[in-house]
Amino acid sequence: MLYRQSCVDKHQVVGMLRQMEKLLKIQELRFTESIRIMKSKLASLQNSVSRLPQADQSAAPTTCPSLEAPAHGAKFGSKYFVGHEVHFTCPQGYHLVGSATRVCRDNGTWSGVGAICKDVRECASNPCRNGGTCVEGVNHYRCTCPQSWSGSHCQHQTQTAPPEWSVMNDPAFSRRPRCAQVNQAQHCSCDAGFHMSGTSDNSICQDVNECEVYRLDQGGKLCVHECVNVPGSYRCSCPSGYKLLRDGRSCEDVDECLSQKHNCSRGTTCINTGGGYQCVNPECPQSHGNVTYVKTSSFQCERNPCPMDSRSCHLAPKTVSFHYLSLPSNLQIPATLFRMATAGAPGRPGPDSLRFGIAGGNSRGIFIMQRSDRQTGELILVQPLRGPQEISVDVDMSEYTDRTFQAKHVARIHILVTPYNF
Repeated sequence: MLYRQSCVDKHQVVGMLRQMEKLLKIQELRFTESIRIMKSKLASLQNSVSRLPQADQSAAPTTCPSLEAPAHGAKFGSKYFVGHEVHFTCPQGYHLVGSATRVCRDNGTWSGVGAICKDVRECASNPCRNGGTCVEGVNHYRCTCPQSWSGSHCQHQTQTAPPEWSVMNDPAFSRRPRCAQVNQAQHCSCDAGFHMSGTSDNSICQDVNECEVYRLDQGGKLCVHECVNVPGSYRCSCPSGYKLLRDGRSCEDVDECLSQKHNCSRGTTCINTGGGYQCVNPECPQSHGNVTYVKTSSFQCERNPCPMDSRSCHLAPKTVSFHYLSLPSNLQIPATLFRMATAGAPGRPGPDSLRFGIAGGNSRGIFIMQRSDRQTGELILVQPLRGPQEISVDVDMSEYTDRTFQAKHVARIHILVTPYNF
């Protein structure tokens, strides 16, 4: 009986184990199917997301340019991404002009305008006189003056004696003001280049003489030559023989010779000078004894061959050249005006020494002649010149070989000094 009972128990256990095995297989199949379905859904979701433009993970988020704290102020906020805010504050004694808060927008720009900490003491010092009202601005203040006063600080009383720079008693330089009713009060103003004059009941706009204002303020010269006041403005003019440049204030000499605006007759040569021209026809030195000259070009004469036994002829200048210079007044000194040099003929050795000097003219003490190198001499201006005046100077160059005189050359220089220094 005991053995039969043990046999029955064993079969029951085996059956139960098989049932459990089948149950586990069923659960395993269900679990595997669930995993497969989840993987399929996840793959579909990834494919749909990858097709969206926002899925590009390499694109950097939009940012705005960095902002600096205003001078004398502080900034709060260090992130510059879209939607972020930056705040600005000013300390005591300053007030904020501009936007206290700025927001980074979608297009990468900041909302509002730049912030500035304005010193409240500018208007606190009451810079506007005679009842003027101080109006704060960005980096500046402005005085709004009563009807009877004008100027940057309301310092000019318009109904009293006119200022030095005002043009009075000339209808061409006066005009009626523009007036309008604002809050039951009449406000009048003048065009640019005019200022209010007269009483509040009988005001008029008088021209501002800009040429005189600039002179009184010691701001230098508006024009290089002459300032001409015109109603509401000014213009620059140049002397005769000069033209106004594009800058509207500088003058330039007109070259009458180059532009053929001269009346030089045939046989003469046009020489341009500052503000004019000259018609010249230089003549060779007059013959004396055995010394005679022939003109080889418009500005050079050469000595005819000398008799062998004529020492005076050999000592006379071998060449005489003519030169014309135009100089402005008060030219900065010292100034090199002319250079003289020797040139040997091809195949012939030149002189081994040269001597330079001033041989004549009407310019004693104004010039010096000195050597600049072995073969060149320079004429140097050592005294300031004021125009208009004409000066002539003769310079010579003597050639020596083995300390023996060979030849002399003379340059006759004619200088016209103009009264202007443009």
